[in-house]
Amino acid sequence: MAVEPTSRALALATPAPTTPPAALGEHTYGTGPGIARQIGRQMRVALPAINAVSAALSYIFIVFVVPLPGPEPPASARVTVLLATVGVTAVACVVGALWGERAFKPIQRWLEEGRAPDEDERLRTLRIPLHEAGQVLAVWSFGGVAFGTLSLILGGSVSGGVLVMVMVIIGGLVASALCYLATEWIARPAAALALSADPPTYPLTPGIGLRVYLAWEFGTAVAVGGTVVVSIAYLFGAKMSPQHLAATVIFLGGLALTVGLATLLVAVRSVAEPVRAMRSAMRHVEAGDTDVMVPVDDGSEVGLLQAGFNRMVAGLRERDRVRDLFGRHVGEEVAQSALGRDLELGGELREASILFVDVVGSTAFAAVRDPREVVETLNRFFEIVVEVVTLHGGWVNKFEGDAALCVFGAPTDHPDGASAALVAGRELRRRLALELDGIEAAIGLSAGRVVAGNIGTAKRYEYTVIGDAVNEAARLTDLAKGSPSRLLACEAILSRASDREAARWEFGEPVVLRGRSAATRVAAPA
Repeated sequence: MAVEPTSRALALATPAPTTPPAALGEHTYGTGPGIARQIGRQMRVALPAINAVSAALSYIFIVFVVPLPGPEPPASARVTVLLATVGVTAVACVVGALWGERAFKPIQRWLEEGRAPDEDERLRTLRIPLHEAGQVLAVWSFGGVAFGTLSLILGGSVSGGVLVMVMVIIGGLVASALCYLATEWIARPAAALALSADPPTYPLTPGIGLRVYLAWEFGTAVAVGGTVVVSIAYLFGAKMSPQHLAATVIFLGGLALTVGLATLLVAVRSVAEPVRAMRSAMRHVEAGDTDVMVPVDDGSEVGLLQAGFNRMVAGLRERDRVRDLFGRHVGEEVAQSALGRDLELGGELREASILFVDVVGSTAFAAVRDPREVVETLNRFFEIVVEVVTLHGGWVNKFEGDAALCVFGAPTDHPDGASAALVAGRELRRRLALELDGIEAAIGLSAGRVVAGNIGTAKRYEYTVIGDAVNEAARLTDLAKGSPSRLLACEAILSRASDREAARWEFGEPVVLRGRSAATRVAAPA
């Protein structure tokens, strides 16, 4: 029996290449250059719009809603404040855009170059919402001082100027928080790319707590703060009628309901969408599909959850791959048996039928054929063996060069292993003769009590079967190489087979097999 190189075994054991895991989620992020253009375009529209709306609401609140202490300003003062509001807002938008472009340049550079960011670029990408919110608040704080001073110039009281400054800064808090949430949402594709190569292991940005705080700020703090400002104005001598007070409450309530609800929805969505993506991916994993992942697009604890889920699924993929390779090496039945119980060296007595198949003249065949053709032919030979034996409930225990040891009745029971082995032998002979060109195979069949179990040491072992039936099947295979039928079975397996299957075989003269003293009755297909 010749022993061929291990390339044949490797060809059988190595699984087909798999495609990268598919990302599941609400978003499908594009390439770096496209993301850079998309982020720049959206930020140039969204941030000025937020500042403009916040400035308009602040103007209405200060001029028409809150009664300032001191003398009633002339009508021309309102026009002056309106013009100042428009001018300062325009200047603030320009300054904010320039600051934003400057902060976005390093991010835009690595996105357009289509490469992974370095550590500084990654942090800049993840913290661009904080930068935008900070610069918006700085501009609004400067505007608060300017409008407080303007109130004094237009004849207002000192207390009225301070109230104007405070109310403008409160409007800046609203605008900066909205800009933070908007920028975080707009820059999420860039964050996903920045985190794809190096998922976070600790929070890199403020997380759920800040988003809840911002939702509270709009839903509660702004309205309550406005009520406090109105109360202070009243205490400092502002004249306020019941109708004016009612209008103030209605305005503050409407602001809290609309803006607060919008902010709450944005904050909830930033957490809910990643959770929904992970739930969708978990359904795939529960169905047995581990080739999935969720995009890591958040630097907070949400991103840690996403990265942790992907690491968990990667572990499951590796486990399935190891199990698949294990099953290919030792057989699915042995793999399932080994995974279901602890390792124990030694074995158990079982009643089994043995089929041994060996290529005839493999040395001469390999001498005149190209090595690649030899490997391809042997792979096809073993493929037929595995198909036939598996179809009839058997298990291919091992490949030994150009031979295979097949077992019916171990490691799992077989209701009629002897008949199944005999049928598999006849089917295997027929298919090998029809489907293989250039080589022949001899087959020997036996049955009896064998020891099936783990042989070796705790560090290196294999599951196999040992017993007289195994040796007898191997000797019958050697004898079958000189037999016209190329297929021989002993009396032991035929006595265990069904009458219908046994009737398909004919006994010949008893033969003394190599290594034995007593003669063995041998049969071939009728």
